[in-house]
Formats: sequence, C-alpha cells, structure tokens
Amino acid sequence: MKNDSVILELQRATHATLHLLTTELVDLDLTASEINALGNLADGTGRTVSELGAAIGTRPATLTGILDRLERRGLITRAPRPGDRRAVLIALTADGRRTATLIRRTLRDVEQRALAGLPADAVRGARAVLRALTEVGR
Repeated sequence: MKNDSVILELQRATHATLHLLTTELVDLDLTASEINALGNLADGTGRTVSELGAAIGTRPATLTGILDRLERRGLITRAPRPGDRRAVLIALTADGRRTATLIRRTLRDVEQRALAGLPADAVRGARAVLRALTEVGR
C-alpha cells in the first residue's frame, strides 16, 4: 500500500538524517538533540532558553536536560541576559564553538550530498513545505 503522507515522509527523512548525522559525528559522543542545539548556536549568537527552544522545536523541560549535559561538557555557558536578569542567555564556549563549527560543516556536507541532484525550485518548494508544517503547530 502506497502512503503519500508528507508528514510520514518527513518523519522517515528525519530519522534517516539523524541516524546519518549521529554516525558521521559519532566521535563527538552527542545525542541528536545536542547536535541540533549546537548546530543552532553555531553562528555565535547567544540565545535565551526560549529562543533556542523555538529554534530547535523542543519543550523547555526537555531543553533544560540538553543544556545541562552541554554545560557539564564545557560546550556552553548559561548566564543572566544583560538588561533582563530573568532571562538566561546561552552561549558557546571555545570548545563549543569548535564543536558547533564541525557540526555545521557536517550539516552542510550532508545537505549538499542529499540535494545535489535537485533543481533549485524543488529545494525552495521543500523549504516552503517545511516552514508550513512548522507553523501549523504554533
């Protein structure tokens, strides 16, 4: 039986991609969620917990555990946000920057390999579909 659900196809692609990323980055000994968090911090911009949670699509309680592990490993710091002590700002340490750069490079390489044979219009269409699916749950 053929299944033409975009959502199920997305889930299959997500699982395959996460498996590939964790395999290619196995030496980092990070979970897929930790890779996701560091990949989103790789641009060097500090983010609040709520900003990072929205970027990676994780609930605050789940994100706290991820951040605890990354902080214990010396990859991130958490500090009060200047001008708003109620908000916590997450930033990469020097080791975190090196790790995040490797993650970003690997993400870019995997994406380039996966999308190499597709026309630019197809990639733009896929991004539009992914944004629509992301927004429907907000």
